[in-house]
Amino acid sequence: MKLFTGLIFCSLVLGVSSQWYSFIGEAAQGAWDMYRAYSDMIEANYKNSDKYFHARGNYDAAQRGSGGAWAAKVISDARESSQRITDLFKYGDSGHGVEDSKADQAANEWGRSGKDPNYFRPPGLPDKY
Repeated sequence: MKLFTGLIFCSLVLGVSSQWYSFIGEAAQGAWDMYRAYSDMIEANYKNSDKYFHARGNYDAAQRGSGGAWAAKVISDARESSQRITDLFKYGDSGHGVEDSKADQAANEWGRSGKDPNYFRPPGLPDKY
């Protein structure tokens, strides 16, 4: 009886720990997806394309699973928080301000919800992206 109880307990512990490993792996892959979208955005340097890249990065990360969606939310929220700080020094510039932050968050949520990020794709953006 003790052996049976021990086997049940061990299988439960291993099952829970494997879920954590899966979550951590998804989060790492999701963070990489976010980094790749950000790198593409910098490389493309295309006017009005930031919302598309925000949506695409969040979409790709969320497709990894719950860990990827969590990583996308954490990274997106951190990016928006840092933008609010830089807004103090760049007030009035394009791409800054409360309206832009709200639009960025809407694009982030759009992507994480599984909707097509191409909704935000600007006309003329090269097919490479």
